[in-house]
Amino acid sequence: MSQRRARFDVSTPGVVVAGHGVASGASEATPYRGGSIALQAPHFEAAGLDLSGFHLGTVNVDLAPAVFEPVAPALTIAGVRWTDAIPPETFSFFGCRLTTRSDAHDGWIYRPHPETKVEHQQPPSVVEILAPWTEGAEVGNRVVVSWSSLEARTI
Repeated sequence: MSQRRARFDVSTPGVVVAGHGVASGASEATPYRGGSIALQAPHFEAAGLDLSGFHLGTVNVDLAPAVFEPVAPALTIAGVRWTDAIPPETFSFFGCRLTTRSDAHDGWIYRPHPETKVEHQQPPSVVEILAPWTEGAEVGNRVVVSWSSLEARTI
């Protein structure tokens, strides 16, 4: 899928925070062996989003006091039945760049729609990012997330 990124004209600083460990499968409590992203990726690829070369987990970035507000995602995939354990979910993706002190990668802000996501909600100031492994994106580190104002804004 080709991204509709004219440019990344919005940049917001944030701090990497711990997630639930479900996306990567790092949590021992998750029922999703290998992580939810590994299970969702084939569905995303069938819809045109190739995550080859990406880390199969999310980097969770707290943008507080800002809150990420979707405007027009690059891609929305509705009704994804990636497991029999929960109802189908809808996901939107926003092109982004994750920048640390030592590395930067283009990726996607991954947004499961709250109305279809039954588990593991994030605070409103936290964005989940899918990207290649990014050196320096460890919990507690400051990062910058950039995206197109055509796709989202902060409030």
